[in-house]
Amino acid sequence: MAARQVVVRRLVAIENFGGMDILCTDKTGTLTEGRVRVHAAIDAEGRPSPEVLRLAFLNASLQSGFDNPIDAAIRAEPGFTTKDVRKFDEVPYDFSRRRLSVLIEQADGRRVLVTKGAFHEVLAACSASMTADGTMASENWRDSAILQIDEVSEQGLRCLGVASRDLGGRAAATPADERDMTFAGIIALADPPKADAGAALETLHWLGIRVKMITGDHRAVAANVAGRVGLSKRRIVTGSDLDRLTEHALQRRARTTDVFAEVDPNQKERIILALKRGGASVGYLGDGINDAAALHAADVGISVDTAVDATRRAADIVLLRKDLCVLAEGVEEGRRAFANTLKYVFVTTSANFGNMFSMAGASLATAFLPMLPKQILLLNLLSDVPALAIATDRLDAELVARPRRWDVGFIRAFMITFGLVSSFFDFLTFGLLLLLAVPAAQFRTAWFVESVLTEIGVLLVIRTGRVFFRSAPSRPLLFASLGAAAITVALPFVPGTEVLGFAPLSPALLGAIMGITALLVAASESAKRVFFARHPLGGSGAPVRLPGRRAARS
Repeated sequence: MAARQVVVRRLVAIENFGGMDILCTDKTGTLTEGRVRVHAAIDAEGRPSPEVLRLAFLNASLQSGFDNPIDAAIRAEPGFTTKDVRKFDEVPYDFSRRRLSVLIEQADGRRVLVTKGAFHEVLAACSASMTADGTMASENWRDSAILQIDEVSEQGLRCLGVASRDLGGRAAATPADERDMTFAGIIALADPPKADAGAALETLHWLGIRVKMITGDHRAVAANVAGRVGLSKRRIVTGSDLDRLTEHALQRRARTTDVFAEVDPNQKERIILALKRGGASVGYLGDGINDAAALHAADVGISVDTAVDATRRAADIVLLRKDLCVLAEGVEEGRRAFANTLKYVFVTTSANFGNMFSMAGASLATAFLPMLPKQILLLNLLSDVPALAIATDRLDAELVARPRRWDVGFIRAFMITFGLVSSFFDFLTFGLLLLLAVPAAQFRTAWFVESVLTEIGVLLVIRTGRVFFRSAPSRPLLFASLGAAAITVALPFVPGTEVLGFAPLSPALLGAIMGITALLVAASESAKRVFFARHPLGGSGAPVRLPGRRAARS
């Protein structure tokens, strides 16, 4: 997974990573390019205003909180400086006020509180407005400003409000001072959607993952981005909508909504918990300090290596690039790891159950131990060689196409079904050996050879939901299986193996063992078709192709 630029911080998260069916993500840098630039600075009446940009520059340059792409974009604007400005105090940003203020002394000696933040929160702190030419705005400036923000937001531009207030000779400021301010105007910021965002969402959809956008931005901005990347914007739930919903109502609404806008960190966590209560396995992708609670709440928290420390520590999975394509490839790799783990579990549980059942039956029918302890240990060693190679196995596309989770009932049914099929052919072998009245050493040798060969044969059958010869195993698995089988057949004829209790087998008896193995492979294939029809493993078995990409990777 690291080769796919996905770092797993907690191994237990691999199952949840591959098994998630809903991915909640922020907007900036994930669905959008994350390279923010200033598009315009306008007053309440929509006219360009250098003063708005100057105030925003001072606020972004002198604030000492978390650095962010928005402040970086504002600071990058030419023509402004902080050389003649002195900072006295700062009122840090918080998620209830959604504003940040700095108290500065300008070159003319005035001490001014400069505030920047979410448009509606800044507007709520203002009682007047200034136009671009420095005169007081008309009485209906508030309605005009709201009209401007709606028009700009519908273009997909993120907007911030900027305001100021003269504090006289004061040298300190508090949140209570953010009142009776003069609204300066709006900073419009452009952050276009990524060119491959739509394709990434299509890939995630093919993987059975529904993507939901959760952002603090204006609903019009969220709707614009959602429409351009392919998310449904028919229903958008805002933070104010969430406050009016009961937990039960939110659970229903969250399942059918793809875009959540104007939400705060606590509301993000509430959305995640509502989706989980609805039975979904939820992943959350975020990199800001405001995402930490949602990352903790999700079944699998996903962040990026450039995220803030608190967010990175809260994540289970860290992407080396903030890109949904990287995430999709990581999900595929996680599902491959989980599916191959299940193959190992299926093979070992069914084989061990069958051997236990067969050993108990053989002990009743013979006057000697049907297999010596050292032979059992050697059997486990030889069968473990191909079992270890399962980790490299190819995965059928239909096993990647949808999330899968641990299902103890399914594993138990699989173990009993294929364990009993294996035991039936063990008893068939016992019957043949007892009928031929072979000595104890040859009895043990024949059952040893049959046990290893049938376990390898069953492994090659049940590793896929398709007909086994239509789904090629990986080369390491194939060579390990052939090598273990060759060693097993040759072992009784190697000098010195008498110390392990082995004896040479006649060609006729060895041929009979081979025939029983072939019959078991055929019976296991038939049992697999019936079993998977009743208990779907990962699809119909028909090849699934991802548009524009290879169906599956080894």
